Amino acid sequence: MKAGTSQFTLSADGWCRQARITPSPNFDPRPDNIEIDLLVIHNISLPPGKFGGNFISDLFCNTLDYDADPYFDHLRGLRVSAHFLIRRNGELIQFVSTKERAWHAGQSHHAGRIRCNDFSIGIELEGADNEAFTDVQYDVLVKLTNALLLHYPLEHIVGHSDIAPTRKTDPGPCFEWSRYQSLLSAVNPVTKRSLRLP
Repeated sequence: MKAGTSQFTLSADGWCRQARITPSPNFDPRPDNIEIDLLVIHNISLPPGKFGGNFISDLFCNTLDYDADPYFDHLRGLRVSAHFLIRRNGELIQFVSTKERAWHAGQSHHAGRIRCNDFSIGIELEGADNEAFTDVQYDVLVKLTNALLLHYPLEHIVGHSDIAPTRKTDPGPCFEWSRYQSLLSAVNPVTKRSLRLP
């Protein structure tokens, strides 16, 4: 679903009512008694730098046609997912309930803790390090973040590069952290004093 709704909401079972639900098999239970206090922002495009189509969803759902592009050959057997994907046109897709552990961070660490998948929610933006993100992507990201803040004690919002700096560069230099924070503060003033962003 696109950004027309003024407010996004999460159901008690961790699904966003404004998202198109596309369940991924790539998840497992979170550890017991762990707080979800980290939000991780990524970017993804398949093939790299090309937008549109269903390749990202197919990758997260283990249905990718590896012969559709030479780049896909090295993805064979890869099992990954994210909780959410925000397309260039603002469509929001959810693959994994926020109650479950999606496989988005890989080997990672934050604030002295490892295995960030255990305590984080992952949002993918359809994009690339060297491409500006669209206005509607920021709009949807802010609405989704606000909905998550109402359900989880999020303390930090980081990029994938912040938790896996030797492996990852996303969301990249074209992601405008100050713009994101300003838009988020406008809809949820509490975030200005309580959330830590890069």
